[in-house]
Amino acid sequence: MKRKLFAAVVLNTCAVAAYAQSNVTVYGLIDTGVEYTNNANAKKDGVVRLSSGAMNTSRFGFRGAEDLGGGLKAIFQLESGFKVDTGEFDSAGVLFGRQANVGLEGPFGRIVAGRSYTTTYDFILPFDLMGYSGQYSWVTSGNATGGRKDGMITNAPNIIKYQGTFGGVKLGATYGFGEVAGNTSDSAKYALGAGYVIGPVSLAAAFDRSNGAAVPAFRNDYDKATSIHLAGLYQMSENWKFNLGYRNYKKTLASHAADLRSDMFWGGASYRVTPLWTLIGQVYYQDIKNVPNGKDADPIMVSARAKYALSKRTDLYLSAAYAKAKNNQLVGVSRDDTGFGNSQTGVIGGIQHRF
Repeated sequence: MKRKLFAAVVLNTCAVAAYAQSNVTVYGLIDTGVEYTNNANAKKDGVVRLSSGAMNTSRFGFRGAEDLGGGLKAIFQLESGFKVDTGEFDSAGVLFGRQANVGLEGPFGRIVAGRSYTTTYDFILPFDLMGYSGQYSWVTSGNATGGRKDGMITNAPNIIKYQGTFGGVKLGATYGFGEVAGNTSDSAKYALGAGYVIGPVSLAAAFDRSNGAAVPAFRNDYDKATSIHLAGLYQMSENWKFNLGYRNYKKTLASHAADLRSDMFWGGASYRVTPLWTLIGQVYYQDIKNVPNGKDADPIMVSARAKYALSKRTDLYLSAAYAKAKNNQLVGVSRDDTGFGNSQTGVIGGIQHRF
């Protein structure tokens, strides 16, 4: 009887220990607000609507880790984006359209495989004070002549990604498999990143390239989009932050037509007025090049936000933006919507809760 009791205690202890070595976290963010935008259709009408993800895109996910010993962990992450106003997935019906990966983490850093954000996104996003706002940020991609979206690769499937931090230096790399038989370059993606922190100054640089699908008419050549990012942030004090960023974008076409080129510049400041109130302002400017008729948009956008913390996890905010393009080209305050005029103004008041 004593032996049976001892065995039961040992088995129970081992089970508890094994459970203690693993953990799964459920997390998420819900963000919505009421927005007014002018030039919202061909008639130049304004629209008032309930908008999802105005300060940050809404999402929920599961993050887990298992301690394997010796400083090594098995890790995974599943994350889904959704629209608060309709309840729909925001990735064309894909359940885990933001993240679905598994990997290992240790003193060497972390390496994951599956669907994830790219190295460029991971390294450059912290230098956008508007925080990847769906409506009022152009850091990931900006409105350009002809509705082009010149920008970085933000998220991709079929990738292997590495990231490691060593003192003040951070390094990262992404490779995305094209998964086309007979041609490993067809539809493949690449990204490299490096960051450095010294005192109040943070710096980052990133390079990425995305190959399009092969075009048989051009001897199976493919479009190639390349972007180079440079960014910096200065934490002047506990309350003041200043940032600057730059992107060089080039798309080489399989048809051998003129390259699509642009330069994006952004910069701004964040000021924490009180522990509860924060003010943010940022300017974006995109210089479009190689437009055949010379009538490029060269759009500029000014964005601002006031944020009030109701708690550590819940914020109220009021954001506004004004975008303007040259040569009667179309422009919009959203990174996704071109707009229906050569200028657009948007204002949104909303609430965000994190769990």
